[in-house]
Amino acid sequence: MAIDIQRINFLAHKAKTEGLTPAEKEEQARLRRAYIDSVVGNMRAQLDNAYTLDENGNPTKLKK
Repeated sequence: MAIDIQRINFLAHKAKTEGLTPAEKEEQARLRRAYIDSVVGNMRAQLDNAYTLDENGNPTKLKK
């Protein structure tokens, strides 16, 4: 699912200026949740592939 940042921004602007209908509020919540889930997923993927060097210079995978 592609996240539509323009639509998120449009709904945020509309909420500030004229308000949202109940359907638009649901859409906004759904889009925001999808965006947050995407950011968290990308961060986890990056951390899953991150390594540190131990005192001997050997790469060590990060632990949770």
